[in-house]
Order: sequence, then C-alpha cells, then structure tokens
Amino acid sequence: MEFLGSLLNSMPGAVAQGVIWGIMAIGVYITYRILDVADLTVDGSLATGGAVCVMLMRAGCNTWVAVLCAFAAGMLAGLVTGLFHTACGIPAILAGILTQLALYSVNLRILGAGTGMGKANQAISVDKYQLLVSQRYVREASLANPLLLLLIITAVLIAVLYWFFGTELGCSLRATGANQNMARAQGINTNFNIVLGLMVSNGLVALSGALLAQYQGAADVSGGRGAIVIGLAAVIIGEVIFGKLFRNFALKLLAVSIGAVLYYIVIQVVLRLGLSTDDLKLLTALVVALFLALPYWKGRYFTKSKAAKGGAV
Repeated sequence: MEFLGSLLNSMPGAVAQGVIWGIMAIGVYITYRILDVADLTVDGSLATGGAVCVMLMRAGCNTWVAVLCAFAAGMLAGLVTGLFHTACGIPAILAGILTQLALYSVNLRILGAGTGMGKANQAISVDKYQLLVSQRYVREASLANPLLLLLIITAVLIAVLYWFFGTELGCSLRATGANQNMARAQGINTNFNIVLGLMVSNGLVALSGALLAQYQGAADVSGGRGAIVIGLAAVIIGEVIFGKLFRNFALKLLAVSIGAVLYYIVIQVVLRLGLSTDDLKLLTALVVALFLALPYWKGRYFTKSKAAKGGAV
C-alpha cells in the first residue's frame, strides 16, 4: 500500500513533466521522421530556451513574451545548424553537434548576463514571478495546476502544426524528407526546407525548455543533456503503441506527446521500485533500445511464423 500510495502521489508530476517533454519530442519528430535528418542540436537548444526565458523574466519581461523569445532563440539555433549543413556542406549530425557545442558557451553567457562572466544556473521563484507553470501546484485541483495550461498549449501546437503541414509549404517540407531527389525534380528548394524544418523543430524544443525551466524553478546550462534520447524514446514509444491506431498526422503528433508521458510514468514506477537515480541514463538507453527493437523482432519472428502457418494450411 505504501508503494502504491507513493506511486499515485508522484503521478501528477510525472504527467506534467511528460507533457512538457512531449513538446520537445514533437520537435524531435519533425526532424527525425518528417525531415529524416539526425539533429543533435536539441541538447543545446532546450537549455537555450530555458536560459532566455528565465533571464528575460528576471529582467522584468512579460512571461508570454519571454516564452516567445525563447522560441525565437531556438529557431536561431536551428538556423545555425541548417546553414552549417546546407551552406557549408557539413553532415547534419556533425552540424548539430557543432551547434550544440557552441550553445553551451552561449548559454553560460546568457545565464551570466549582467555579471560579466558565465553562470551555470539561475533560479526563478513562483513567489516573485508570474510563472505559467510551477511544480508547486501540480497536485492541486485548481486553475493554478500546470497540467491544464500544458494540455492547452500542446493541443494548440498540434493544431497549428497540423494546419502548417497541410499547406503548400508544409507539404513541400514533407516531400523533402520523403525523397529529396524527387522533391528537387518538382522544383522544391530542399535546402530551404531543411533549414526551415530545423528552425521549427528547435523552436519547439526551446519552447519546451522555457516551460521546463519555469516548472522546475530554475534554468541550468546542462538542462538539455540527454534530451535527444528522451525525445527519441517518446517518438518510438508513441509509434510502437499507437502506430496502427493513429493514422492522421495530428494523431501521430499526439502519440508522440503521449509517448513522453508514458516514458515519465515508467521512470516513476521504476524509481519507486528502488532504482537509483544514478542509473536513469542507463534505464533510458535500455527503454529506447527495447522499443526500437520491438518492430524488428515483430517483423522478423512473428510475421514469419504467421506466414508459415498460413502456408501450411
């Protein structure tokens, strides 16, 4: 009973974090599935979003304006990665690593603004600032509970992305990811689309970072470390569980968000079972590997066995 009570008590926080990271995972989905580009910028742009949002709010900026500025900062990070890849001919994965590396120093400077030196973290208290979301209220049955606003933000983002990828520009972006050679043959500027996709993706990642920093009450220069793995975990979990149920594009984005929530629920269950927090990265790697392997195992072993039975009849 004690285990069950502790687990239920941790569920609201796990769901809230899952929804926040689900926004980041949607950004990862855009590059990983739609653009078919391996982008590692997200580890840096997530922290950038948090740093920009927190520092602007500490300077007296409106919360919503600070969040939008964080989104814009993430888009700039994606622009840099995109130009590295398209204008400089650097492979996408290496371009992302270079931008991520540069963002570490940039984030130190942002967090240390006004001090003349870099700073690793900055706190922001819900008592002093009008935060959009805060983990202090995550268990309260009131409008201050962050879950309500987070669900609304996620729904709005999915609706906007569904509309965007249905436009001519959005369709050309999807065509670029599906087959670049064919897209170029149709007169589509694939380099522009790659840059645009990376900008939108990292903008969403930075937006997630801004919400996460408010939720946790602090921005940290290392806050995005391992973000790409969590994002991929959410994408893979969503696809494996809901892949055959959700065919609509909007529902696929929803599946990614649900995948992030399920990931954090699993993490909480395992932690309550006694796993050390030092082993979280190992657990994340194992979860991602398992869900990546499931479709392969299913296709190799179960499909063949069904075919063999059908042939025998």
